Amino acid sequence: MASFVDKLKPAEPSGSNIIARERAQSDISVDALSQTLFAGDDYLQRQARILPILTAEPLFDKKQQANLSRPDLFKLALARAKLLRRLKDQHGWDIDDYKLAELLVDEVSPYYLHLHMFITTIREQASDEQQAYFMPLINAFKIIGAYAQTELGHGSNVQGIELQARWDSRTKEFILHSPTLTACKWWNGSLGRTANYAIVVAQLLLPQPGVNAQDDPDYVSHGPHPFVVQVRDLKTHQPLDGVVIGDIGPKYGYATIDNAYMLFENFRIPHSALLCRYAKVDPNTGIYSKPAIPAVVYGTMTYVRSLIVHQARMGLARAVTIAVRYSSIRRQFKDRDNKHGVERAVLDYPTVQIRVLPLLAATYALHYTGLAMQRIYKDARKEIESGDFGRLAGMHSMSSGLKSFCTNLVADGIETCRRALGGHGYGGASGFTRLYPDYLSRVTVEGDNWMITQQVASYLIKRMGEAAAQSTRADPSHLEMFNALNGGSHLQPCDILNSDVHIVQAFRRRASFLVYGVYMDRIVHKKPWTSLMIQLNKVSHAQSVAMVVEFFQESLSSHEHLSTTTQTSLRNLYRLFAYHQMETEGNDFLRSRAISQDQLSSLPDKIQELMTFIRPHAVKLVDSWMIPDYLLDSALGRYDGQVYEDLFHRAHRLNPLNKITFNPNYWEDELVKDSGEGWSSILAKL
Repeated sequence: MASFVDKLKPAEPSGSNIIARERAQSDISVDALSQTLFAGDDYLQRQARILPILTAEPLFDKKQQANLSRPDLFKLALARAKLLRRLKDQHGWDIDDYKLAELLVDEVSPYYLHLHMFITTIREQASDEQQAYFMPLINAFKIIGAYAQTELGHGSNVQGIELQARWDSRTKEFILHSPTLTACKWWNGSLGRTANYAIVVAQLLLPQPGVNAQDDPDYVSHGPHPFVVQVRDLKTHQPLDGVVIGDIGPKYGYATIDNAYMLFENFRIPHSALLCRYAKVDPNTGIYSKPAIPAVVYGTMTYVRSLIVHQARMGLARAVTIAVRYSSIRRQFKDRDNKHGVERAVLDYPTVQIRVLPLLAATYALHYTGLAMQRIYKDARKEIESGDFGRLAGMHSMSSGLKSFCTNLVADGIETCRRALGGHGYGGASGFTRLYPDYLSRVTVEGDNWMITQQVASYLIKRMGEAAAQSTRADPSHLEMFNALNGGSHLQPCDILNSDVHIVQAFRRRASFLVYGVYMDRIVHKKPWTSLMIQLNKVSHAQSVAMVVEFFQESLSSHEHLSTTTQTSLRNLYRLFAYHQMETEGNDFLRSRAISQDQLSSLPDKIQELMTFIRPHAVKLVDSWMIPDYLLDSALGRYDGQVYEDLFHRAHRLNPLNKITFNPNYWEDELVKDSGEGWSSILAKL
């Protein structure tokens, strides 16, 4: 029977009318801007082709997944992963189609590590012979792989991992052994319940040269190396003898991924298990051949970090899309200076704009940074595969610094957007209950964000050393700063208010100034590394944000075919991002003579002016990311603006808790009316 609530409508103006007016007030062409953002990529065409296929499948319906237990969520995720793989075969999807389908489903698939770290490591670290054997099995999903590096006692410090791979020259096998509890592999995704193979990183232990293994217990460690290891029976899916493996349990997010623990007890693997494109052990002599460039064995981490940088903009774009649309619709309070007016849109308040609009600008900054990172990574990999390792160190530094900066920005930005939405941002229909906790893993996965900045700083200190030596290879900004601070020249502040190029120069100068400082402390004054860690983090951050600003500025020249309004809006976003970052670190920009005191003092007014210019176009600027409602899964961020209708629908009609009549009488054991279900049913599940 129809209820009176079925006839109720939100107060006028309705969300649908408001969002329509928001779009009408801007002459930005969403289609043109979207095509520009995704130029050279058929992302939009793929999405248009794949989304209807997913939404037609009942298994991909998201309405009730928030109410499931973790075991049921994992079963659902595995069922979806299997269906996606079948759809790949059915529709002839390529791997990019499949990965986009995973993105739209919006959960970390139990197959995720198989398709990223496992296959990438085989492709980059395995010999041609090993690839010829494994790649067909991987692509056909005949084996499911994972990546097991992190341990209970060591994560970021890869050199400190404890798992041993001891060479037995008599049998020509490696013996994997976990000598301590802290040697237990931990956090390894897709491995807890799904994978039957894994890339296992272990300390390579070889006998001293010229000594028989059985006569010399003192093996020499050659550092961590990757091995491809079968860990489960392919028929029974039970762990092999000598392998203890399982899921680590509930986490802050990622309920659909089976992060693993794994221990080995004198587990023998063949000589062929060592991935040997770069490092080799002669099966007859036991002689070790190390890689020409040792860092090349960390190629998988560099790949994943570059991928994380590329993906960052979409995580933030989702949060900003929800925040901009909802805060455009949400009305709260009348203007204090016009008490007879109507309630104002929340996004019209500067206190909301300063939280949301710089993050809108950041989505575009991260987009162009991600494109650049992917381009640089692909070019460097081609050079590495041809034997040229010249760009390896720079790429590793870049991917580490940007991974740290970008994921910090996005994780903090998602939470800032959620808070800017008030009480409804805390609700399950906000779209943040999965997005935020799942994204939080990015700040620690593949290197803790504070730790990996030391790698960046170490690289930059070496580059400043080139400037000190007046090398022709020295970075121009480093050379300029070194000469200026050593009396060789004088620096004039950059005119950041009137030149986009000067903005880039200001960020470079500030970064070089900080690099010079740690160079002097470490190399000249010999200060302990640990005492400099806070400054090292700051140096990495400064270098990374300078790159982000430069990539954004360079992109502006590719927008000439867009309308004047769109070009102006993108330039305003560029300046808003840069000025907001500058104001936050204003003292460093002053100390480095990157900007003048007068221009620094004018930044707050400039930022507010830019936000005023951007505000009328905000909805269309988030629309241009073309994020479908299916992916957002947010009542607040709906494209059609029907916020309040959807919030009530989810609560009143979809919430399974409201379909149960409970017994609140404390003197009765019964929990659900007329069911006979009592305390014992709950105790059985504890």
